[in-house]
Amino acid sequence: MNVSTESNAPSSLQLKSIYEASSPIEQRLLLPPPTRQLTFDGLSVPVYEKELWTSKQRQAASIHEISYRACFKPQLPAYFIDRLTREGDLVYDPFSGRGTTAIETALRGRNAIANDINPLSALLALPRLEIPDLDLVENRLKSLRYQSLAKSELDLKMFFHRNTLKEILGLRSYLRRRRENGNEDAVDRWIRMVATNRLTGHSPGFFSVYTLPPNQAALPKHQERINLKLKQQPTYRDTRALIIKKTLALHRRISIDDRTRLRAAAVNALFFSCNADRTPDIQSGSVQLTVTSPPFLDVVEYAQDNWLRCWFNSLSADEISKNITMSRTIQEWSAVMKTVFKELYRITRSRGWVAFEVGEVRQGKIKLEETVLPLGTRAGFVPIAVLINSQRFTKTSNIWGVRNNSLGTNSNRIVLFQKP
Repeated sequence: MNVSTESNAPSSLQLKSIYEASSPIEQRLLLPPPTRQLTFDGLSVPVYEKELWTSKQRQAASIHEISYRACFKPQLPAYFIDRLTREGDLVYDPFSGRGTTAIETALRGRNAIANDINPLSALLALPRLEIPDLDLVENRLKSLRYQSLAKSELDLKMFFHRNTLKEILGLRSYLRRRRENGNEDAVDRWIRMVATNRLTGHSPGFFSVYTLPPNQAALPKHQERINLKLKQQPTYRDTRALIIKKTLALHRRISIDDRTRLRAAAVNALFFSCNADRTPDIQSGSVQLTVTSPPFLDVVEYAQDNWLRCWFNSLSADEISKNITMSRTIQEWSAVMKTVFKELYRITRSRGWVAFEVGEVRQGKIKLEETVLPLGTRAGFVPIAVLINSQRFTKTSNIWGVRNNSLGTNSNRIVLFQKP
């Protein structure tokens, strides 16, 4: 790995100063001794491997329980937010996904900025900061009178019972009118978020017949094959009742203090939907910590997975697909991340941090930390450490085809940088 001498790469004196100032990093992050060193261009970066979060930490807040492909566990951003920021600091995620970093930021009394080129991200995240009371959601749902003439431009009978589809179409029409008229409020946004999450899934808790998990929407032809194989037909699902049920689940482990912090953060939280390398609305030198996980090499087809969610929210999955980074080679991916790191350097304050989560792809043949280290250093950051959080595999891992430590993304791998 060769680091170019161009741009903001720190001098040897700056590197020495940062490393000396950061020597307590092991104590600050509760790290064991390093297991090895990664060396590139004369620099040696310690690698720490341990179960740093997950099972030994508190159970994650129930407000996180919204399905989205390739999202990391809440304990990951919480680990860095707790140790590298103070109350009131600004925490950022340029690839926000379902908004995990933003919500953990809010729960800890920090200020949040989230960005994702997919506009679904903000639709799923902001309502969980505003978190309306249950009685307001119930009353709003009871008051809705859906238009019986609402029509679908798509054939969705393989997913939904005709009466369920009428309710979905009515809710879709109501939400669209509220937004277009400028009348959408926090309760509407909550209902939109929950309904979006409940469209399709593999249990009676969803609006649809049995299908793929909610973060992977089957295509209509695929669903017809599933129905034929399982000898099933869509049965009626009460959409109002299911929205209330999911609302109760999301509220389940949220304390009064949690609600207060979430709502306070919602007032100043910023949500953008733009390229991560061009965020002019974020002030230079303002961010204390970035915690993020970028799109990996052609692992997830975000637009395909979310085509039905896009339809419900009157978004174009095709247009979103054109904007989402789906690099096929490490060279393409590196070119995109190079520009992202330059922008992160601009917005990060002096002595601020970037925790950049990567993973093993292509059956472990590519370890992206070896690519990210020189990219971040070239942008001007000082590489502090590589943290590898060991974890046991879950049912979700099996869905991805992960059976052992030789396949897929088998651990969280975080490259930690600091700005001089």
